[in-house]
Amino acid sequence: MNIATKKGFGFGLTSGIITTIGVMVGLAEGTGLKIAVVGGILTVAVADAFSDAFGMHISEETNKMKKYPSIWKTSLATFFTKLIVALSFLVPILFFKLSLGVLLGIIWATILLIIFNFQLAVSRKENPYKFVAIHIVMTAVVVLTSYLIGKFVSAYFS
Repeated sequence: MNIATKKGFGFGLTSGIITTIGVMVGLAEGTGLKIAVVGGILTVAVADAFSDAFGMHISEETNKMKKYPSIWKTSLATFFTKLIVALSFLVPILFFKLSLGVLLGIIWATILLIIFNFQLAVSRKENPYKFVAIHIVMTAVVVLTSYLIGKFVSAYFS
């Protein structure tokens, strides 16, 4: 995999996990409705994947040394990785009760992050346990914040 594709893959994977799990937790807690969570996941999978790919494209274009084939590889890798990762979170939501589906989604997110970050740390010759731990803590902050926002919305707007 070339560097442009790796960059898009890493960004799309991480963004797909973090954004989707945040939306899932927040919507589940805020509404308690499976349809809202499914709609949120689909929106992240499509609209946010386009948004991230476009943002990555513009970001790459700011570097005059980058060539367009490389820029497009990064953009497309970002889009397709985020799309597929975000859609993968539909599986537990569609096949299980909402609360269990969200819990399984959190477990799925954690597994994906551990695998990716462990491999990334090894390739960078960094301590993989520390590298993974930092990113899991960051993810936990997103989940907790999304949960609290969902609680707030539920308490004050329902």
